[in-house]
Amino acid sequence: MHIYSFEKLDVWKEAISLAIKTYKVTDLLPSEEKFGLTSQMRRCSISVSSNLAEGTSRLTQKDKAHFMTIAYSSAIELLNQTIISKELKFISENNYINLRKDIESVTNKINSLRNHFLNS
Repeated sequence: MHIYSFEKLDVWKEAISLAIKTYKVTDLLPSEEKFGLTSQMRRCSISVSSNLAEGTSRLTQKDKAHFMTIAYSSAIELLNQTIISKELKFISENNYINLRKDIESVTNKINSLRNHFLNS
C-alpha cells in the first residue's frame, strides 16, 4: 500500500490525535450543543489534518504554504471554541489545558512547515 507524503508528517499525526481528543471532549458537552459548539469544534479539528493533507498535494510552494495557513487558522478556531467551552463550564479545566497544549504543539509545527514552504 502506498504511503502518501502527508502521512509521514509528525504534525499531521498530531493533528489526527487532536481531532480524536476533540471528539472525546465534545462528547461531554451538553446535548443542546450538538449542533452548536460540538459540531463546530469537531469540524474545525478535522479541518486541521485535512488541510495539511491537501496542502502536500499542491504543486507550488506558495500553494502548500497557503494550505498550511488554513490548517493553522482552523487550529486557532478550535482554540477559541475550547476557551468558550471552558468559560461556559462545558469542559473541565483539565480538558481545557490538555487541548490547549495539543493545539499549541500543532500550531507551532504548522507554522514551521509553512515557513519552510515560504522560504524554499
